[in-house]
Amino acid sequence: MKKLRVLVIDDSAYNRRTLTEILESHPEVEVVGKASDGEEGLKLANQLRPDLVTLDLEMPRMDGFTFLRILMAQMPTPVIVISSHSRKEEVFQALDLGALDFVAKPTHHISPDLAGVRDELLGKVMVVRALRALPAPRTPQATPPTAVRAVPRGRPSGIGRVVCIGASTGGPPALEGIFRALADVGDTAFLVAQHMPEKFTRAFAERMNRIASLEIREAEEGMVLAAGTALVAPGGQHLEVAGSADSGWRATMRLGTAADRYVPSVDALFISAARAFGKATLGVVLTGMGSDGRVGVEKIKAAGGRVVAESAETAVIYGMPKEAAESGCVDEVLPLPRIADAIASFARCRG
Repeated sequence: MKKLRVLVIDDSAYNRRTLTEILESHPEVEVVGKASDGEEGLKLANQLRPDLVTLDLEMPRMDGFTFLRILMAQMPTPVIVISSHSRKEEVFQALDLGALDFVAKPTHHISPDLAGVRDELLGKVMVVRALRALPAPRTPQATPPTAVRAVPRGRPSGIGRVVCIGASTGGPPALEGIFRALADVGDTAFLVAQHMPEKFTRAFAERMNRIASLEIREAEEGMVLAAGTALVAPGGQHLEVAGSADSGWRATMRLGTAADRYVPSVDALFISAARAFGKATLGVVLTGMGSDGRVGVEKIKAAGGRVVAESAETAVIYGMPKEAAESGCVDEVLPLPRIADAIASFARCRG
């Protein structure tokens, strides 16, 4: 198989050199071009037609956002954003514009001895390589907002149902669209496992909270599950359910380990929710690479709950939802704009 051809765009010569060294340390990757700003990057993208672009966001002449808008309009190409922890909101804006994923660097510069950054970047580059065997990645599509009646945010009353949503690559804009469209959710609580590194999940939850009628927060140990509230698993930890119907349900955290393939884990969340809520559980598997969620949907179905998976029609990467569907435990495979309606129907059910 041919090597994956990568274009590196970063205004720092040091970062360009270091990223090239990291990428070319993998035998299946070659850097075919380097650019110092978006304008030069666009020219090289048109000339070289790379398989992947790594992109800095803050650059002179043409920044990463303008580059993304033009690239996705002219020649959609997988893009991995390289950004510091201090620019969380910019990362989410880039994902909205069509970036496939991001890698967080702890400081403004990338140090050659940062094995964590190297491993994460190469792991995500290999995801792009694997896309050659999957349907082409799609630009994220948000669920269109619908005219819905707002309800009080986060009522601390007893809950009768829970909706668990799992997502990975392409998940942030999909989740934002779903929560923007939801409002009348009755006695239903929501739990979310989005594959995302530490220090980004809180900003992501706060971003969704600003656009939704539900109350959305990053989960913390002991938080009470409440109707009309969504808890987002924090990066680096698994979110699970503890308690009982009599004492009340609450969130409990479990640290991820080196043995865990996915942290936060969709499987861990789904299995825990199925054990606690049984047939009153809805599992939703959205876009993402890999198989996280497949075991969880089997547990939800065995407990009498329902499962919805996103269709290839709208998934940025039809990996996780495909695995879920192939388990034989999915009740509906739906395009993203119809998933919010399916969730609302489940939330309004009684008995």
